[in-house]
Amino acid sequence: MKMKLAEIAKAIAVKNDITKWQDVEITSVAFDSRNLAAGALFIPLMGQSDGHRFANAAFENGAAATLWATDHEVTTTTDQPVLIVDDPLQSLQELGKYYLHKINPMVVAVTGSNGKTTTKDMIASILSTQMNVTKTYANFNNQIGVPMTLLSMEPNTEAVVVEMGMDHFGELDFLSRMVNPDVAVITMIGEAHIEFFGTRDKIADAKMEITHGLKEDGTLVFNGDEPLLIERTASLAQQQLKFGRQLENDLYATSVNAATHEITFTVNQWPEEDFTIPMMGEYNVNNALAALTVGQLLHVSVGNMRQALANVELTENRAQWIQGTAGEQILSDVYNSNPTAAKQVLHAFAQTPTTGHRIVVLGDMLELGDASPRLHASLADEFDAAAISDVYLIGPQMKVLYERLIEAYGTEHLHHYDVENKQQLMNDLEKQIQPTDVVMLKASHGIHLETVLQNLAD
Repeated sequence: MKMKLAEIAKAIAVKNDITKWQDVEITSVAFDSRNLAAGALFIPLMGQSDGHRFANAAFENGAAATLWATDHEVTTTTDQPVLIVDDPLQSLQELGKYYLHKINPMVVAVTGSNGKTTTKDMIASILSTQMNVTKTYANFNNQIGVPMTLLSMEPNTEAVVVEMGMDHFGELDFLSRMVNPDVAVITMIGEAHIEFFGTRDKIADAKMEITHGLKEDGTLVFNGDEPLLIERTASLAQQQLKFGRQLENDLYATSVNAATHEITFTVNQWPEEDFTIPMMGEYNVNNALAALTVGQLLHVSVGNMRQALANVELTENRAQWIQGTAGEQILSDVYNSNPTAAKQVLHAFAQTPTTGHRIVVLGDMLELGDASPRLHASLADEFDAAAISDVYLIGPQMKVLYERLIEAYGTEHLHHYDVENKQQLMNDLEKQIQPTDVVMLKASHGIHLETVLQNLAD
């Protein structure tokens, strides 16, 4: 981005006179005073700490200006540009929407209980073969991350792929109306955040909010294997395209060959073409089908789509293979977890070829509410002691799964740890793991299994 403060002040209704600073040029936005580029506009957000406290540090690190809430006394120690607004977060969102309209790219919005980050990466890879594309960084997919994504666009951006997350009603409605997508994508309906919604029906209702800002001539791309979505899209006026494994979909897989580090598949639309994605798990075929549907809709050639999927750059820690220090292969899927995703990864991992042992490390799945014991226990269906030899569980919720597995595994091959005993878990793993083993790590982000990954891989 590149905007002068005079333009920004007009876009977000600044309360104070900024005439003497109106020609100051802003080249980025940032809400972390420690990590910003020279020329940034600092956004002091209210979180665990009050962002206003770090405005001086932001200026010291190169910020060109800062927003400032009207209910805070200005305390910057230098005569630096300060733009006073009612609410810095709301102003960030307004500026993102303004800049989106200014650049006017094609907008693809992606949500779903599982697979939205991978699908976002695949769509961006496909579109990038023929367009200048910006995509959501990491999982910047909330009320802060979405406007930050919009404001990261270069002036020549032709398409922006925006990931959208939610855990309460109204959040996708807000984000969808912010970006007014040309294409909205729903990957699937699972049980993530069921604590807040109670049922999968209500989760489906919440996911459908992504259509609330969908342009009248826009298109909804969704998983046609999901009856809850079929029901809810029946009355939608916009064009709809379905992907999945069933023959009733517009795009479906006709064959799938899953290997350890890649999957090759064919589809009905281009029966002579083989598509390959560099990841494990047959469930990822649906994510690729969603991306192919968007690519076809936006007139990307089949050759470009095939090449883009084969070379897609995936967001870190999403079913990523890493070599450990002992020589073992580690499947890192530590960013997040929910019952549907955990079952999918376990099923794929149990079929991973190895001359050693398959070892699983699972941490609690959070935000499952009253259904948590039942959903943690349900993971037992994916365990076969003949396929997965050793299981390490961490967190209070995983105690239920431990009790389900103890008869099949015994205490020699099944272990449970409290979260505060993570170091003991790491010590025990290090003692057991051999170079020929394969290890899987998965948990909700709040369990921080990335520390276990670092210990095994550094």
